[in-house]
Parts: sequence; structure tokens; C-alpha cells
Amino acid sequence: MNALTLPASITTQRLILRKFSPDDFASYAAYRSREDVYRYLYATPSVGSALEEKFARLLDAPFENDGDDFRLAVTRAEDGALIGDVMLKLASKAALQAEVGYVFHPDYAGKGYATEAVSAMISAGFEIFGFHRIFARLDSRNSSSVGIVERLGLRREAHLVENDRFKGEWGDEYIYAVLAREWAARG
Repeated sequence: MNALTLPASITTQRLILRKFSPDDFASYAAYRSREDVYRYLYATPSVGSALEEKFARLLDAPFENDGDDFRLAVTRAEDGALIGDVMLKLASKAALQAEVGYVFHPDYAGKGYATEAVSAMISAGFEIFGFHRIFARLDSRNSSSVGIVERLGLRREAHLVENDRFKGEWGDEYIYAVLAREWAARG
């Protein structure tokens, strides 16, 4: 992994991916406290002081060791609306691997914003941080998320059957991934 300063922002055609600021809490809470947003995530939504603490931790989170997250707010360039967040999780510094993740407000679904933001974050992972492989872990029932990674050309490497239990229910997981050379060769 390259020892570079974390980018303050990444700009795409319609979006600005930027560091969170304390003023973003209300917009962050508007989607991060919703049950429907967490339907396919391995956690329950935080509320109240727990959500405030979670948000405060992401403002100055390190990105140096395995397990650390680099998370950016996704805002629309046209009006500055905070519509979600994307992250790279340092899965293995030694193996140059990261996990990409994303959560978006349902009110902005179906417009290609998530695909655009995830593409930008994967590009940053390879071009800025020098990762060799970036992967995504998805609930197999989350067809919207599967669509994002498939549109971006990630390869399904695994279908883990009943590998996790959440809210008393067994669930399957897909692992999608792309290598730096494959990402660079896209047309």
C-alpha cells in the first residue's frame, strides 16, 4: 500500500466523494438509522447516542492497519445533498487487499449514483493506495448490490452457503472481486 495522504475528495461526473464533516450528522443519521437500509447488512442500525458515537469515530478514523476504514460521504455535485457513503476497509496490508462497501439513502436509489461512487472508490483503491485486489461481500439476496458490482465488472469468486446467522436467520454471502490489472484493462 502506498504511503500517501488520504484524499480529501474524489470528483466524478455527478458526485463529490469527500471526507465527512461534523455538519453531516443529520444527513448521515437520516439513512444510517433506517431499518430498511440495514436489511442486508450484518448489523442493526444505531440510534441516539450510539449513532452519534459511530459518526464521531468516522470523522478521524485511521487508515493504517488491517481492519481500518477509509470512508467518504457521497454528495451530489448539483446540490450538495449527502446521499450515502462508500468505504475501503483495509483487509490485508501485507497482501494489498481491501474490501469495498457502500450504503445509500433509499430515496436516491435507481439513479446510478451508487455504481458511480463505488467505481470511483475502487479506482482510488488501485490508483492512490496501490491495492492488488479489491473485493465486496454481499448478502446473496441483495440484488441491487449484486447489480452494482456486476455492472462494474467484478467477478463472483464465491457463494458461501448459510455462512452467517443474523437476526436468527441463516444467510448466504457472495464474494465479488477485481484485481488491479483487470480494473486497468477495462474499456
